[in-house]
Amino acid sequence: MVKSKVIEVKGSKITIISRNNRDYISLTDMVRHFEDGSVLIEKWLRNKNTIEFIGIWEQINNENFNSPEFEGIKNEAGLNRFTLSVKKWIEHTNAIGLFAKSGRYGGTYAHRDIAFEFGSWLSPEFKLYLIKEFQRLKEEESNRHQLEWNVSRTLAKVNYRIHTDAIKEKLIPEKLPKDRIQLVYASEADLLNVALFGQTAKEWRDQNLDTNGNIRDHSTIEQLVVLANLESINAMLIQQGMSQPERLRQLNGLAIQQMKSLLQSPSTKNLLE
Repeated sequence: MVKSKVIEVKGSKITIISRNNRDYISLTDMVRHFEDGSVLIEKWLRNKNTIEFIGIWEQINNENFNSPEFEGIKNEAGLNRFTLSVKKWIEHTNAIGLFAKSGRYGGTYAHRDIAFEFGSWLSPEFKLYLIKEFQRLKEEESNRHQLEWNVSRTLAKVNYRIHTDAIKEKLIPEKLPKDRIQLVYASEADLLNVALFGQTAKEWRDQNLDTNGNIRDHSTIEQLVVLANLESINAMLIQQGMSQPERLRQLNGLAIQQMKSLLQSPSTKNLLE
């Protein structure tokens, strides 16, 4: 599955795709607000300095790069008859730094190193803003990963207490009625949603039409911790051959118990402070 992000640079929305653990930036989006548009990509690819740069990048980062073919292309660069498309570049050299994509998020994409070089060719100012917004995106992702690590750390600290604390507070979530338990859900993900949140993902979306994201995006840290536990427990119950209604009943009971324990846990309170 391709993961995409969008940043805004001087009024242009630019798509970034994660592919094989590398970030690729849409050159098509980068030229959208420039005069001549996509023609600029073709002009840039015909440039001899461009060929040398992307060729050296491939030699450093791509062990399957066809260097002899690259030399042939480089020797032709600069001639009046010379043309080069992304498709031709990839077919002849087995390059990985550029690719063309059709459909959703379609266009010409380049590895961030190459995209920054293209930005310099377009406009030094545009390149600086592009780098700034890209770095901001990476910082946000890093902060999110740190939060996920903290959640996992908290889970390890409170796991024992979750299973031993007595019930003292109002039930969170509410205990499901029998008719709700007997319903069969389309996916195991929705089974967990009902056990913890009391509703399916679609039911939540129907009630929150003006809200971005999904039910889990708007969960508290405590709910995410419990959800991680329920996923593991549900996998175990499936292996035991337990029916879906019975699993839902047990998971709902565990969700209630664990949420109460987490709300009383000093470890959770310290994470939130």
